[in-house]
Amino acid sequence: MTNFSKISITFSLFLAVSFTSCKNNEKNISEENTVENVLLEENNPTTDDLNSMVDDPENEGEKMLLGLVNQEGFKDQSHFPWMYEEFESYKPNPTKLQEIKTLIDGVTLKVFMGTWCEDSQREIPRLYKILHTIDYNLSSMEIAAVSHDKETPSGLEKGYDLEYVPTIIFLKNGKELNRIVEYTQGDTLEDDFITILKGEPYTPAYSE
Repeated sequence: MTNFSKISITFSLFLAVSFTSCKNNEKNISEENTVENVLLEENNPTTDDLNSMVDDPENEGEKMLLGLVNQEGFKDQSHFPWMYEEFESYKPNPTKLQEIKTLIDGVTLKVFMGTWCEDSQREIPRLYKILHTIDYNLSSMEIAAVSHDKETPSGLEKGYDLEYVPTIIFLKNGKELNRIVEYTQGDTLEDDFITILKGEPYTPAYSE
């Protein structure tokens, strides 16, 4: 049995039980998640360039996603094993998840990432884990995969002052609340979510 097959079997079994470890006595935290809604639920409108896979010009023999993406695009374990591995290993704090759920109403997310980027490979699976566990409506999130030059074919990055990935932008009523850039400032991604959603002082990495 190949390592990828082992990962697939482990991940499928994990999904059947994993969210029970994140549950608490509040029933508004989702306790039922399946591989279908973790990797097949679409969070972007269907477009011709959705989940467009291209050769990675800086890593011979590797592939990368470019343009709008959703969970469907990460199914290929041969190219993106990190999605399964990090999603499985990350254990969000249930108390902090509950707090995020109470704060995130009305907030949309604009996310830029690189499938070639180690920081994105760490934070994007964690982001999905958090959002799925709190039953966040993924139609309120748009993810764009960028090139090594931080660009997309259709210019999705224009107007967002994008320099590093991943960049997770929090928006409410069309106004940016704040953003997480490349890595968290608190101990966990949940900590940064809570700080930003509460409107507390938060300075992302690389800010002047």
